[in-house]
Amino acid sequence: MRSEITISELAKLMNVSVHQIRYFEKKGVLGPAYTGENQYRMYSMDQVYQLAHILLLRKLEVPVQSINECMGYSPEQHRGLLEHSLEGIEQELARLRELRQFIRKMLEEEQSYSSQAEPFQRVLQPEVHLSRMLQLDSYSQLSAALLAEQAAGIQDLFESDIYYVAEEQATVALYLEGQAPGDLTLPAGEYLTLQCVMQEEELEEQCDGLFTYAAAEAIPLAGPLVVIERSYLSLFAPGKLHYELKALIQPGAPAQGTVSL
Repeated sequence: MRSEITISELAKLMNVSVHQIRYFEKKGVLGPAYTGENQYRMYSMDQVYQLAHILLLRKLEVPVQSINECMGYSPEQHRGLLEHSLEGIEQELARLRELRQFIRKMLEEEQSYSSQAEPFQRVLQPEVHLSRMLQLDSYSQLSAALLAEQAAGIQDLFESDIYYVAEEQATVALYLEGQAPGDLTLPAGEYLTLQCVMQEEELEEQCDGLFTYAAAEAIPLAGPLVVIERSYLSLFAPGKLHYELKALIQPGAPAQGTVSL
């Protein structure tokens, strides 16, 4: 009974293609035990183990041209290679966890916009810390040039909630949410909110509508108007932006239909 196997049998055993084995042979990192009189390449257990090592090194993203060098590594060098690979895997897992969290956020927020029965809501909100990104006066509009000048380098800017906060002297400041106290803190409390999907030029009308509603319902507002732009949700409505308008309700005002966040 023969103890060696053919290239087809080796490919089936190791769950790779014959083409891949021939590629490794072409690159000089694998070879048959011998070639029979019928010109069949024959492989022994030594080649099985060697191919297993090659496939493991490829999983560790070692380039094919570096495999022969790695085959001669000392135990310490192999440990270093594995530790380096493990570090890369941990970084990739962290990236995937962040991406998973962001996708879940998108789905939940889009569902919130599409399922809200009443446009105006009274919502209990925890404290929110904000860091200033840039400032606009009442005569300026946000432009690509202004962002390039003042917001360049902010990672994943349009995957973040962008807060527009009206300030004194007819200016509007743009903020990003942070974990620690920054330039501005929105206090915990009850807020009057309005979620809307629209083009940017409709925003002023919606802001006026929130104040009109508050006056009609005798809801006293104690803080500045805050507009939150969720540009990443425009994936669901091309050509439009998702906004949330909110203003702090004066503490002590009668609560009706309040939703907790």
